[in-house]
Amino acid sequence: MLKFKGLRKEKKTARPESAGRDRRRFLKGGATAAAAATAAVAFPQVSRAQTVTLKMQSSWGATSPFQEMAKQYVNRVEAMAGGRLKIDLLPAGAVVKAFQVQDACHSGVLDAAHTVTAYWYSKNKAASLFGTGPVFGANASQIMAWIHFGGGKELLTELQQDILKLDILSFFAMPMPTQPLGWFKEHIKSVDQLKGLKYRTVGLATDIMQGMGLKVTQLPGGEIMPALEKGVIEAFEFNNPTADSRFGAQDVSKHYHMGSYHQAAEFFEIIFSKTKFNSLPKEHQAILEYGAEAANTANYGWAMDQYSKDLQWLMADPQNVNVYRTDQSIMDAQLKSWDKVLEKLMEADPFFKKVVESQRAWSERVAFYDLVNSADYKLAYEHYFPGRLPF
Repeated sequence: MLKFKGLRKEKKTARPESAGRDRRRFLKGGATAAAAATAAVAFPQVSRAQTVTLKMQSSWGATSPFQEMAKQYVNRVEAMAGGRLKIDLLPAGAVVKAFQVQDACHSGVLDAAHTVTAYWYSKNKAASLFGTGPVFGANASQIMAWIHFGGGKELLTELQQDILKLDILSFFAMPMPTQPLGWFKEHIKSVDQLKGLKYRTVGLATDIMQGMGLKVTQLPGGEIMPALEKGVIEAFEFNNPTADSRFGAQDVSKHYHMGSYHQAAEFFEIIFSKTKFNSLPKEHQAILEYGAEAANTANYGWAMDQYSKDLQWLMADPQNVNVYRTDQSIMDAQLKSWDKVLEKLMEADPFFKKVVESQRAWSERVAFYDLVNSADYKLAYEHYFPGRLPF
């Protein structure tokens, strides 16, 4: 009991004013510690990279819808970088010609480019397999998935860096809808009408259409109309109703044929100088890479809205363009032409064969799932909009 009393005597009772000071000191110390803890957590989230400006040129004219899509990529990259990373986007011809942007990135004349792989197809025909390749039943979105998850990305790196020895790397965006067969002076109902026509396309589509008897010239988009005026070509395809109408295609032809196997899946290729890219902070590298995935969604949504509006505009007065579904016999002939082209190129080039076999194996599995599972969208459309389709 005495021991207990002793303990009580050793305990000092704080005075009220002293207790208040201690409480204020505790609260102040706690607030300071909390602020320090918050700063410690927040500080790594603040970008410490220095501001960098990259020079990017596209393969598109200033008024091209593709230039607008390139801007969607640039806008997303800059927004995610919080002003620490900027891209100076230039149109085709500002520094080099449309087909020369890859070389310019390799040499360091440009830091980046917005283009398509078919535009450097002349270096190696396998380039076209990463856009405007064969159709085994998979659509553009499914081939984009092959690039990311089916080995396509690794095969492209092998082509660019190991085979061609290029100092570049690439990301992809925008699974393009099937590109129309194109614009002609008359309604094309058979393969016989195509034979001998002077026609514009690019990439492996050149081989496919030549195999069907057309005389093909490869041209960038900005050179199509001058070539028509000079008689270098008589018919052409470019990409979609929006881009085609901005060229003024409706002023030279009233026969627009939709649906084709010559370019049924293509993507934008966003090229970077590998040396420049590797010199950037890791956070900038990530933003540039994943910015392509963000642009993928933005590009496709914008395209669905704009392409559909412009197709209706082309069909309306005063344009009065006749829109057709390409005849099935022509598409059958395209597949047969693909068979011959692939057989020849696979025999000649083991790497080309490796890429084709990879795509084919992917398509057999992925397209099977999609075709077995997908709803019949045409049936639903005709149910709600009977008689609307032109076929």
